[in-house]
Order: sequence, then C-alpha cells, then structure tokens
Amino acid sequence: MKIKVLLFFALLPMLLVGQSKPIAQHSTQAGKKVLIVVSSYGKKEGKLRPGFEFDEYSQAYLIFKANGLEIDVASPKGGPAEADEFNRAKAYNKELLEDKVAMAKLQHTIPTAKVNPALYSAIYVVGGKGAMFDLPYDPSLQELISSIYKKPDGVIAAVCHGPAAFVNVKLEDGSYLIANRKITGFCNEEEDKFGKTWKAEFPFLLEDKLKARGAQYERNAAMLPQLIRDGKLITGQNPFSTTVLAEELVRAIGVEPVSRTLYPDERSINLVDKYLKGATSWAEEELRKNHGAYDLELIAVYGYYGLIKGDGSKEGIGSALGIIELVKPWVSNENLEYEMARGYLKLGNKEKAKAILQQVVAKAPSFKEAKKLLEEIN
Repeated sequence: MKIKVLLFFALLPMLLVGQSKPIAQHSTQAGKKVLIVVSSYGKKEGKLRPGFEFDEYSQAYLIFKANGLEIDVASPKGGPAEADEFNRAKAYNKELLEDKVAMAKLQHTIPTAKVNPALYSAIYVVGGKGAMFDLPYDPSLQELISSIYKKPDGVIAAVCHGPAAFVNVKLEDGSYLIANRKITGFCNEEEDKFGKTWKAEFPFLLEDKLKARGAQYERNAAMLPQLIRDGKLITGQNPFSTTVLAEELVRAIGVEPVSRTLYPDERSINLVDKYLKGATSWAEEELRKNHGAYDLELIAVYGYYGLIKGDGSKEGIGSALGIIELVKPWVSNENLEYEMARGYLKLGNKEKAKAILQQVVAKAPSFKEAKKLLEEIN
C-alpha cells in the first residue's frame, strides 16, 4: 500500500474500491422525472479549469435509474460537460461508463435555458469545484430551481459544492430561498484541507455564503457523510453524502428506494463515522468479522490524514490513532507506522512509539526519519 497523504482528498476519486452487486431496479415510475445539473466550467485542454465531480453523477444516476426515474442532464452552456479526474475502476463509475445512455446525456447536456421545469419532479445539482464558478450565476438555472421548488411536490437537492447553485435563488417576495432553511454543503474546513488548489479563485466560500444568505448551516466532521432535509430542500455535505442524498430524493418524490449493496468506500466511511461517534466496540467487531467488505486502505488513510492535518489536540490524535489501529492487522506501511509513532509520542506513550519505530526500521533500514526518531527516543 502506498499512501499519498498530501494528495489523498484532493484526488479522492482516484482511490480504488472493490466491486459491488448491481442495484435491483424498479420499472419506470410514471411521471417521476429528475433533472441532473452539472457544471459547464470544466476544461482539460489549454488553461485547465475544474469541472463536475463524476462520482457524484454516477452514484446518483445509478440510484435514480434503479428506482425507475426518468433522467435528463442539463448544464449552463449545454453540450459536452467535463468532469474532474476520477477513478474509472470504481464499481459505480465503471458501471456508469458502460451505460451508453448515461454517457450520451453527459455529451449532450441540455442548456438550462431550454429546460421546461414543468416536466420534472426534482432537480439534483452535482458538485465539484467547477460548480462554484458558473452555477451561482446562471439565471436560467435559478429560475429552474425556483420553479421546481414552487411546485406542490417539487424537490430540489444538491451535494458537496452543488448548493452553490442555491445561493442567489430568490422567492417571489424577494427573499432568498435558503433563508432560515437547514442546509449543508462543502465546509470551510474541507476547503482549507482539501481544496487549496482552487480556493483562492473561488468567488466565495460555500459555507460562508450559505450562512450569509440566512441559512441554518449544519455539518459533520470533514469528509464524513452529512444529509440534511428541510422539507423539499435536500443537501449533502461532501462526496461521501451522495448515495444517501440520492435515496432521500427518491423518497421525497414518493418512491421507496430499492435495496442495494453498499460500496466498499461508502461502507468504510460510514464505519469511521460511527467509530468517531462512540461505536468503538462495534467497529472493531465488524472489521474482525467482515473486513473483506471494506476498503481498509481508505480507513487507514482517513486516520493517517488526521495525524498530519488534524487539529493537533490529544483527543484528535487519539481518534486518528484509533482509526488506524482498527485496520492495522491487515494494513502495513512504513510511512503510516512512522506517523503513528509520532502520534503516540505526542500522547506521551514513549514505549508504544519506540516499539513501532523498531518495527519500521527493521522492515525499512533506509527510512532515515524513522531511524533518527528512534535514536532520539533512546
């Protein structure tokens, strides 16, 4: 295992996950149609620009399709939409890439100015950093969101940076649609830790703007799932919130979602979330029995990142170490173990740190930093 920590969350979609069983499908739900909106901002040639998050498209699309919803895809400019880099080997991305209809919709997105809102039960806005640059300033999209929201049974939903599309939408009385509504979206901490490449160019920080519009912003810990539903408004905090948001949208328009097998990365982040909320014994037992169903490297990297990018508190260090210890029986890497040793030293556990460093040096004699730290302890 090679853990590229500094790039982990910036390149989060590139993490490998295992396959999962296809989702069972409903027959088409009569009159139930959802509009997926993606950013038109992405560009891979010339001056590179960020696009939409493919994982957030593929996961939601497959859930909508499995539950019998009709699907259209729109973007501000229409035509082909460019995604950010993503891992084609992920189960959901692989399935989506093989779906000719779904991929054709991305190549021929409908311009938002030509969309008839009367046709749709819901609108779902995909995130990705590109969403910050064009979606908030598309008047046609604002009108679509407002029109669908005003329908008695209309639902509006967005994930990650997708709620940026809501910040300038107003109601007939001139008030902002999201004022006094519970909402979530990519938080400032996530921007600071995982979005530095484009953060300086953003017209605003999403969390700040949502609050400025009078929304009641709520969040989970960084890169852990958070779903907020306030009536007909449904939002998810980050990419790991996509599947639960998509299923909640399905429920909101009156369809009970079909059962499905959780993806390994989804299952793994849920386990981390439960562990951090106190389910330590359950997490240990669950991995002991079913570790093959999890992305163990993802769990390790989450803890690893907590060691080097956390708040530095003893509680934070202890939680990060605890997460790594969950998967230590199956995951071995000298860089991971070196950071664990440093973490235990910060907690005052010199003997534990020494034992780990001795193992690291024995396995990797050329690891100079580990040898130096071991000598300092001795």
